[in-house]
Amino acid sequence: MRNMRRARPAEAIPGRRVAAASLVALAALATGCEPGTAAGAQDAPTPARATQAAAPSPTRTAPVTEDAKPRTASPAGPSASTAAPSPTPDPDPTTARPAPRPSTAPPPRVLMRAGSESDRVRELQARLRQIGHFGRTPTGYYGSVTADAVGSFQAKRSLPVTGSTDEVTWQRLLAMTRVPTAAELRPPTERPVAAPDERCLKGRVLCISKKSRTLAWMIDGRVVSAMDVRFGSEYTPTREGVFEVFWKSRDHVSTLYDTPMPYALFFSGGQAVHYSADFAANGYGGASHGCVNVRDKKKVAALFDQVRNGDKVVVYW
Repeated sequence: MRNMRRARPAEAIPGRRVAAASLVALAALATGCEPGTAAGAQDAPTPARATQAAAPSPTRTAPVTEDAKPRTASPAGPSASTAAPSPTPDPDPTTARPAPRPSTAPPPRVLMRAGSESDRVRELQARLRQIGHFGRTPTGYYGSVTADAVGSFQAKRSLPVTGSTDEVTWQRLLAMTRVPTAAELRPPTERPVAAPDERCLKGRVLCISKKSRTLAWMIDGRVVSAMDVRFGSEYTPTREGVFEVFWKSRDHVSTLYDTPMPYALFFSGGQAVHYSADFAANGYGGASHGCVNVRDKKKVAALFDQVRNGDKVVVYW
């Protein structure tokens, strides 16, 4: 009996060692550490290096597999989704340039433009004519011909080509020209007045020559005033012959063509002597619908005031 009791402890020692070794191995698997290789490692305290390896690195994380859940411990640093955005660096002063500011200087004031009508326009035309930019008699009306002449002047002087006369253009023109004379501002006519028809030599007569394209206002064979005129086209010709002024209409507007006919002196049906803004602007490039167009507004206005109903009108070649 005593021998049997003493043998039990001797037989149990190996079993205890196996059990202790199994517990150490299970503890190692539970902490995720590598198993120790030295004898008696199960009795040694857990190294500090092993516990640091167990915590997830802020830069390297263990891959997650299907049968292993990721650790729930808080990461050491902020995640990419919650990290504060890095500040935007300042632009390179050598490459960053501010956007140019728009010019705030106002454009020069326009003094005359297409449609203007005044003595200053007449002076403009006379001055342009002095230096070869305007080839017609001044009329005082700013039409397409005057706009083209101004544009030509501006282009030659490297000014903005607008066709309108602004302060800069006007001052440049004044510096290059002289004050126009009365004859330059209001010449008798651009075309030489034709020898009057014999029917024009007596009484008060509007003597109109188709050949010279002039109208002479005559009293007892003396020319009081003369002006350039144009006539109707071949489809709407101006009638020829001897007529009388039967109606005066200062601010007349054609009911047939809806066209202004200022200072109209009617002498044959709907045909009249009157001012034409189109003639003033475009010259002989156009034609009337049968009327006798005058392009100098002041001259025809003065004529309108002098002519009376019953005065003779002679239209001839």
